[in-house]
Amino acid sequence: MLSPILAETDASRLREFYSQRRLVFTNGCFDLIHVGHVRYLVSAKQLGDILVVGLNSDTSVRSLKGKGRPLNSETDRAEVLAALKPVDHVVVFNETRVDHLVTYLQPDIYVKGGDYSIDTLDRNELAALNAAGAEIKILPLVPGRSTTRLIEAIQNK
Repeated sequence: MLSPILAETDASRLREFYSQRRLVFTNGCFDLIHVGHVRYLVSAKQLGDILVVGLNSDTSVRSLKGKGRPLNSETDRAEVLAALKPVDHVVVFNETRVDHLVTYLQPDIYVKGGDYSIDTLDRNELAALNAAGAEIKILPLVPGRSTTRLIEAIQNK
């Protein structure tokens, strides 16, 4: 049995372990879990058998989101994500993009939220997904739900 929270170097073991199952992969910062995240993860899980969430490390979140982020540490964020029913595994990664992780995982399906499109995906990520033969699914956003909005609401109280 594999741990629900894995290091990036252990990601390739997931593909081996679940060789006969449809592996769904998504990624993000997941700094403050909200209903938009939960609905997104439930929908992602319904696309396959095993849901793996790539979680940006604290260093990569700072690089993507700027000073003051993340609000929660990578270990806390990983534990919260792993406790959610639809999530089978969480893999913390240090890069800002997931092309290396995609290469290790070889997912059947890659899921992103509606704030992305095929055209806005990182070119290296897209190349890794194509090489893996992954189907790309864009799921709709839950209107008005985002970590940035939550932070702004807290700051304005």
